[in-house]
Amino acid sequence: MNMLTQKLKEVTLAVFPITLIVLILNFTIAPIGANLMWKFIIGAIFIIFGLAIFLFGAELGIQPIGTLMGSSLTKTKNIWIIIIFGFILGFFINVAEPDLLVLARQVSEVTSGVLSQASIVIVVSIGVGVLVAVGLSRIIFNIPLHKLLTVLYGIIFFLVILAPTEFLGIAFDSGGATTGSMTVPFILALGLGVSSTKGGKESEESSFGLVGVASAGPMMAVLIMSLLSGIKSLTGSLPYQSVDTKGVLASFLHEIPVLSMEVMMAMIPLLILFFIFQIIFFKLSKKQVNKILKGLLYTFIGFVLFLTGVNAGFMEAGTAIGHAAASLDKNWLVIAIGFVLGFTVIFAEPAVYVLNEQIEDVTSGHIKKKVILYTLSIGVAVAVSLSMIRILIPSIKLWHFLVPCYLLAIALSYFAPKLFVGIAFDSGGVASGPMTATFILAFAQGVAEAVEGADVLMDAFGVIAMVALTPLIAIQILGLVYDRKAGKKELN
Repeated sequence: MNMLTQKLKEVTLAVFPITLIVLILNFTIAPIGANLMWKFIIGAIFIIFGLAIFLFGAELGIQPIGTLMGSSLTKTKNIWIIIIFGFILGFFINVAEPDLLVLARQVSEVTSGVLSQASIVIVVSIGVGVLVAVGLSRIIFNIPLHKLLTVLYGIIFFLVILAPTEFLGIAFDSGGATTGSMTVPFILALGLGVSSTKGGKESEESSFGLVGVASAGPMMAVLIMSLLSGIKSLTGSLPYQSVDTKGVLASFLHEIPVLSMEVMMAMIPLLILFFIFQIIFFKLSKKQVNKILKGLLYTFIGFVLFLTGVNAGFMEAGTAIGHAAASLDKNWLVIAIGFVLGFTVIFAEPAVYVLNEQIEDVTSGHIKKKVILYTLSIGVAVAVSLSMIRILIPSIKLWHFLVPCYLLAIALSYFAPKLFVGIAFDSGGVASGPMTATFILAFAQGVAEAVEGADVLMDAFGVIAMVALTPLIAIQILGLVYDRKAGKKELN
């Protein structure tokens, strides 16, 4: 329980900054009303306890399962078993990823059901499954990550040219939203399990990058879907309601059973796969099995509490603050608020902590988790600021940012240290977790509804994509800095 207490302290410090900023905005330039404010505060409490319990459970349950599965698949030495199970694991872990469900629901609402929630979830999960299989094959065959990423993003850019522009935001947002708090710990551990059989520096370098490869799958899948669907254009809006009719506790009581079912659906496939692997490969003792099951129970409870806080408290507050800030007709203020929110929101992303712990463990403390965390914070702050500029100036399109920045990220991958390339592309998926998929996207939607000439579908969607993009550049630049410092030490 000492570990749980420690997690609680860490999470409280992580969630406090964004809570304080929202409170300050409410009492100064962007009042959102007492009802919404109380929901936000209660939501923050849910998030703190939920995130702490989730991280504790992930360490006991999800990560050991992923590592065991990865090493067990590699030991079979059958490439087809690895590819087939890689696809199955990728698909089923992602098919009920809560982040993806949130995004898919928002897409369905904004497009009035033209793109249904079920179709988005299935298409995106197929993309993840395929690319997880590809990513595992890369580790086994020692294919350089930067070369694989060059090919994957070359295909994506080709599809971007052919696909309707209305789908770009959804496609790139889905790439970020799929790598959420359920998927990331598992995929990270799966990659670590497969690469650990190599040993040495090669194991360290190849253990990262699988999340980055997997996040390319949804982009491809949605763009291909847009071409096959025959839909030439999409329009959408999300009418803003300034009067909140639900009571403070009513929203939380409504969300808990709904989210409990969603999280249960997310975890049942993992539980089934765990028992299948236990019978065929693991052969763990009863004590070890009980420890993992206990971890999964903690994960379930924490996830439900966390997502309840986000959906019932944070999302509405995000939309209201975005709408109130944009209604002031002071563009610089919206950009500044976006920067501050982007900088602080990353501290409350659960998967960021999972990745940072693994980075520190794999590198034996050489790369400090705080350095990665603050680098990510700056990257995400820039991403949200640029997204606000794009909403305020509708003539600036999403691809104006995405194409040159992804080209820069791919170019950097040829010069940055291999370890940092893997960490960077994993970080892009990790940064765009449930807080981004709910609070930041809701903030962007509120701004888009208030800005004349802006379109929610074309302008608000894409903010998750931007959040997933900037860490690719920021972390690789950090890698070049580390490399240069290491070179200077050798010279001295």
